[in-house]
Amino acid sequence: MVEVLQIETPTLGDRSYLVHDGETALVIDPQRDIDRVLALAAEAGVRVTHVAETHVHNDYVTGGFALARAAHASYLVNADDPVSFDRTPVSDDDLVEIGGGMRVRVLATPGHTYSHLAYVVEAGGGVAGVFTGGSLLYGSTGRTDLLGPAAAKALSHAQWASAHRLARELPDTAPIFPTHGFGSFCAAGQSQAAVSSTIGREKQFNPALTLDEQAYVESLLAGLDAWPAYYAHMAPANLAGPADIDLSPPRPANAAELRRRIEAGEWVVDLRDRVAFAAGYVPGTFSFPLDGSFATYIGWMIPWGMPLTLLGDSPEQVAVAQRELARIGIDRPAAAATGRPEAWAGERGVAALRLATFGDLATAFADGGGHRPVVLDVRRRLEWEEGHIAGAVHVPLHELADRLDELADGPAEQPVRPDRPPGRPNEPPGRRDEPPGRRAEASPGEVWVHCGAGYRSMVAASILAARGRRVVSVNDDFANAAAAGLPLEPA
Repeated sequence: MVEVLQIETPTLGDRSYLVHDGETALVIDPQRDIDRVLALAAEAGVRVTHVAETHVHNDYVTGGFALARAAHASYLVNADDPVSFDRTPVSDDDLVEIGGGMRVRVLATPGHTYSHLAYVVEAGGGVAGVFTGGSLLYGSTGRTDLLGPAAAKALSHAQWASAHRLARELPDTAPIFPTHGFGSFCAAGQSQAAVSSTIGREKQFNPALTLDEQAYVESLLAGLDAWPAYYAHMAPANLAGPADIDLSPPRPANAAELRRRIEAGEWVVDLRDRVAFAAGYVPGTFSFPLDGSFATYIGWMIPWGMPLTLLGDSPEQVAVAQRELARIGIDRPAAAATGRPEAWAGERGVAALRLATFGDLATAFADGGGHRPVVLDVRRRLEWEEGHIAGAVHVPLHELADRLDELADGPAEQPVRPDRPPGRPNEPPGRRDEPPGRRAEASPGEVWVHCGAGYRSMVAASILAARGRRVVSVNDDFANAAAAGLPLEPA
C-alpha cells in the first residue's frame, strides 16, 4: 500500500511530496526547510531512501541536496542538468527501485524547462501516482518563459507534447501530483482550485489536452505575465547545491539602530497586518504583511543582497518570516525587533496612513470639485487589461520604484532622507542612486493606491510614504469598484 503525503507551502504556491510504502520513502521536490520533511517521515515511521527533483527550480531554493545528505538517500536529478555536486543521474525511461514493491519510472517531460522530468510511482501492478512537477498542473501547465523569451515558443510546443505523452502513456485513473499551480508564478495562466486530479480529469479540462497544439501555444504565450525578479537567483543556487539553512533568531535592534538602518537606505520591513501598519508605523519602513504572498513580493522587489531588518508583533512572527525568506535564498536578516511601533520609532514618533474603500474613492471623485484624485493601480498587466478605473495610472507593484515620475503633479513633500532613499528593486547590492522620480515633481495631494484586494496597495503605499508622498491605500476588493459607481475601462 502506497501513501502520498503532501507538504504544502501555500505562500509560494507549491507542494512537495513524501511517498512511502510503510517502510521506505521517496521525497519529491522538497523545499529548503527540510525539518518539515524529516518530521513527517518520523511521524509516519518511514526511512527516506530517495529524493527526486522534477527540475531545477526557479521559484525556490531546493532542500533536495540537504535532505539527501542528511538522510543518506539517493538524490535523483536529471543526468543532463549541469549540477556541481554528486547525485544519482536519471534519464528518460529509467526504472528506480525504491523498496518493497514500489518503484519509479522516469519520464522526460520538457516544457517548463528543457530537462524537466516526471516520476511515475508504480506499486502492486498499477500506477500509484505521477509526480508532474511544473509540467502538467491542475487545469493548466507550467510557464515556459523562465529561460528567456527566445526559448518560450519552443518550450511551449514541448510542453504540449509532454502533456500528451503523459495522457497517452498513463491510465485515466492515475492521480497527478504537481509541484506548482497553487498560486505559484511558475504556473501559466490560472490553475484550477482543485485539491486533486487524475489524468482522465485533465483530459477533460486542461487546455494542453483539449486544444490543438497551435491554439494551446498561442493561448499560453498570450497569458504569460511578469514573474518575480528573484527567480533569476534560484537556478544558480540549486545547481550549486544550496548551503544548509540557518533559522536561528536574528540579532535584536533598538530604535537608534533601526533609524540608522533606514537612513542608510536599508530595508526595514514591518510584518504586521496592513490595518495595524496603517494605524501606526515607523516612517521609512515598508509594509509587507505576513498574511499574504510575503516572500514572493519581498524577493520580487528588494535589491538582491540588500540588508533586511524585520519588525514583528512577536518573535514567533519574525521566525515565520525568516523561514519564508530562507526558502527563496534570503538568509540571515540583519536584525529584528518585536513589540509595538512606538518602541521602534523612539523619540521620532510614529506616522499613520489612511485606509479606504472603493466607495470612499467614488465619494472623492464626486466631491472633488472638478479635481480628480490621482489613482494608482499597482496590479499586473493582465489584471489591468481585464478592466481598470478610467483615468488611473497603471504601474505594476514590481515596477513602482523605477516609475515614480509617472505620478508627478506638483511639489513633493520632504522624503525621510532624500540623499539616501530606501534601495529600489533590482539594484545591485549597495547601490544608492538618486531615486526614480526624485527630480520630477510629485502631487501635493493624496495618491489613492489600489490593487486586487489590498495587499499590494499597502506595500505600494508604504513605499510612496517612505518617499514623502501623501497616500491613501484602498483596502478593498476590486470587484467592488463597479458597484461603487467608479467608471471602468473597458466598459
